[in-house]
Amino acid sequence: MKIARPLSLRLRLTLLFFLLAMAAWLCASLVAWDQTRSKLDKLFDTQQMLFAKRLSVMEFEQLKNPAPQIASKKIKHGHLDDDALAFAIYSTDGKMLLHDGENGKDIPYSYRREGFDNGHLRDDDERWRFLWLTAPDNTFRIVVGQEWEYRQEMALEIITSQLTPWLVALPLMLILLIVLLSIELRPLKKLALALRHRAPDLAQPLNSQGVPSEVRPLVDALNQLFARTHTMMLRERRFTSDAAHELRSPLAALKVQTDVAQLSHDDSEALQKALSQLHRGIDRATRLVDQLLTLSRLDSLDNLADIETVALENVLQSAIMDIYHPAQQAGIEVRLHLNTPSVNREGQPLLLSLLIRNLLDNAIRYSPPGSTVDVTLDSHSLTVRDNGPGMSDEMQKHAGERFYRPPGQSATGSGLGLSIVKRIARLHHMSVSFSNHPEGGFIAQITW
Repeated sequence: MKIARPLSLRLRLTLLFFLLAMAAWLCASLVAWDQTRSKLDKLFDTQQMLFAKRLSVMEFEQLKNPAPQIASKKIKHGHLDDDALAFAIYSTDGKMLLHDGENGKDIPYSYRREGFDNGHLRDDDERWRFLWLTAPDNTFRIVVGQEWEYRQEMALEIITSQLTPWLVALPLMLILLIVLLSIELRPLKKLALALRHRAPDLAQPLNSQGVPSEVRPLVDALNQLFARTHTMMLRERRFTSDAAHELRSPLAALKVQTDVAQLSHDDSEALQKALSQLHRGIDRATRLVDQLLTLSRLDSLDNLADIETVALENVLQSAIMDIYHPAQQAGIEVRLHLNTPSVNREGQPLLLSLLIRNLLDNAIRYSPPGSTVDVTLDSHSLTVRDNGPGMSDEMQKHAGERFYRPPGQSATGSGLGLSIVKRIARLHHMSVSFSNHPEGGFIAQITW
């Protein structure tokens, strides 16, 4: 089923403007028609009344002949509407004494009417408005009439003359609106074109110059999305490159030890040695992959989730219990010094435990057998001290960099432990510092 494509924004705005303009024009026409007709009715009623009063002050005694009429003459350069006004003068017994020579002779007499009334001419279906007025001496009756259609046509002409220019101007306004919308929407077209031809890994933000203020939040959100996507792609590339580089040596060593084991069927001692080396190589590769995956997950975090109040004393004790057996096998004693008990921090328990385990694992790995690792908790710091060879000032500058291992080290490692420690500390708004103890050994300190 084909989904209908929505109308463009420009077309929708144009149609909405057209509908609103037509609705406004129609409402204005109706209101103007009603008001104009009401005003014209009052005006023509007043005109009829004034005309009738002027007729009432005539010398009616001079009307000798019955039903004389006033000659209708054409006025040069003028116009006479027969329906504008019509009049007739009757005697009280209903005899027509005078009329206008046009429609007045067809006005039927009514002896009961006084004031305004509606009616018809003789043999005519058109509605008229009549004004009946009795002369001051009560001897004559005056009637002045006007056709209703004349009034309506006059009102219609006035309304048409007033509203037609607006109706004519409406197409011009629509054309101008389309042109203005095209100009105003041009930055959006440029933005769409830039997005269409944009490379997936491009980190350069979109140009928001000329973009309407209503659309600018969308452009800013897109720029933030592009920055995060670029950072994620760089992180994934770095992870792939690091994994390929670091796993090359362990996998090559595993292959060599596998070949040695296959060639040592007749030499049980060589076979056991090869299998032992193979086991250690697998452990090293497994640990390297775990650390790479851990560091990759940490890099993807901008903010911590599932934050809670963590008692650092409990985290330290749990980490020391986890590392106790490997430390005993290496002949190293781990001691915990709680200078300030009940130290609580807001954070993620699993990550804080991982931070401490990496510090302890690093201290045990590089300490000689028979030494001691001291873990000290203060109110604003956590310190792990070992009895290893320590680091020179130049080495300490690179401590915590990925895959950096001080030269001359005999212990196996990937150089990622301190990188994980630094990343977790940064997520918890902690600081990491490294130094050598005056009496020998290496010190890693976490402060907050």
